Amino acid sequence: MAPTRRLKRVVASQPGFLHLNSTVDAATLVSSRRKRINKNKKKNWTKYSDINDVEDFLEDVRHQERTTGGLISEKPDDSLFFLDVGQPRTAESTVPEPGEGKKRKGKTSRPLRIDLILQRDSLVPPPIDVLAYQQPNAKKLRRKAQRAEQLAAKGVVTRRQKQLLNRRPVDRAAKKSLTEANNNPGRDFYDIWGQESKPVGDLWYLQQTGKQLVKRPERLNEQPSVLPAVEVIAPGGSYNPDFFSHQALLQEAHDVEVKKQKAEEKIERQLAFDKDDTATEVTFISVLLLKSLVFDRTCSCGLQETVFKEQVEGLVEEDDDAEAAEAANEQDHVAVGAITLSEKKTERQRKKEKAEKLKDQRRLAERQQTGQQQQLYQLRSIKSSIRQQEEKTKARRNERKAKQEAQKSQPRRLGRTELLIVFFICRFQAPDLEIKLSDELAGSLRQLKPEGSVLSDRFKSLQKRNLIEPRERAK
Repeated sequence: MAPTRRLKRVVASQPGFLHLNSTVDAATLVSSRRKRINKNKKKNWTKYSDINDVEDFLEDVRHQERTTGGLISEKPDDSLFFLDVGQPRTAESTVPEPGEGKKRKGKTSRPLRIDLILQRDSLVPPPIDVLAYQQPNAKKLRRKAQRAEQLAAKGVVTRRQKQLLNRRPVDRAAKKSLTEANNNPGRDFYDIWGQESKPVGDLWYLQQTGKQLVKRPERLNEQPSVLPAVEVIAPGGSYNPDFFSHQALLQEAHDVEVKKQKAEEKIERQLAFDKDDTATEVTFISVLLLKSLVFDRTCSCGLQETVFKEQVEGLVEEDDDAEAAEAANEQDHVAVGAITLSEKKTERQRKKEKAEKLKDQRRLAERQQTGQQQQLYQLRSIKSSIRQQEEKTKARRNERKAKQEAQKSQPRRLGRTELLIVFFICRFQAPDLEIKLSDELAGSLRQLKPEGSVLSDRFKSLQKRNLIEPRERAK
């Protein structure tokens, strides 16, 4: 087989050999050999596959679409062929010759070449822009429109429609107020001490332009204290007071001084220490016994004994032998390393316990039911107790309200989180009463000597009215 093929190639390579296909070259026929490739690999499909016929077919289809607007095979015969019957016979019409001022319309009626170039030469319709027909949130908007149609069919008015209907109509004809120029000599006189005129115009426009003032909060209008700025002194503080008024003022000052003196004496008694008094064991134990007797009235017995033992711990020597005996007895009772195991209950015992448990539950339910029935006969007493409770609550509420009203006229504290020392140092201290004794009274204003200071009086008034915090000067 192989020698026969080789012989044919040798004969075809001779110079006088004629081929059946004149386009085939003898050199290519001799040199070309069948190439062995693998068609099962994807990279060889387009490399060694002949697709010219497919491309020619597709190019022909595109050409038909451009020229005729579709495939010729799909078009009817009437659009492809026509019957030629020759030139139609028409009557000879006399064409008038153009006058001197008229021009012929032969060449001017045809379109220009540049217009023909710009015209479309393809009958293929332009592609449809899908994005031009798409709408964001189309599904959501369609659902809302369907919902609105359903509500309108039922006669329901939505909240947004109510707001639109209740909205105040905008006056389009109203013009915005123009600010008058400062250099206008014909403008009105402005009184700086007069009442400020309210701006006229659209409220929204005034707010956005800053011409509408911000509304002052109501809490800023509240006074921190109900006390007046200037307190009128008692009638006894006049330069020529009445006798009884002056004595009442003296009595008030005397009470203040007595109260201060009692507070000082109390502090001195608390800080006093007598060296002759020596505490002994017996006296200390007696004091503890007295304290325990007082404590007995408020605590339980077990707690009393425990507290008493803790108080006398170390004061009385106990017998060590007794403690050792008690410890030995405790060790005898407790078995070393013994593990107590509960005996397994029999079925009869478990049934008995279950029956007792059910009986207790039934007894408890019956007791509750009986108690509820008894409450029906106690409605009168229950109503009276509720009425008493309401009266107590009302009385406490009135008392609390009265206390709050009284606190409004008192200076406030620094705060509950402050230290106790800071509170006592920085709390408000009322000034001393400015008073004249009986022998210091003057008959006229010329001989009257001033008492106190106006600056300190105003400073204390500010502290008392909660305008500034009470502080003392650092020393």
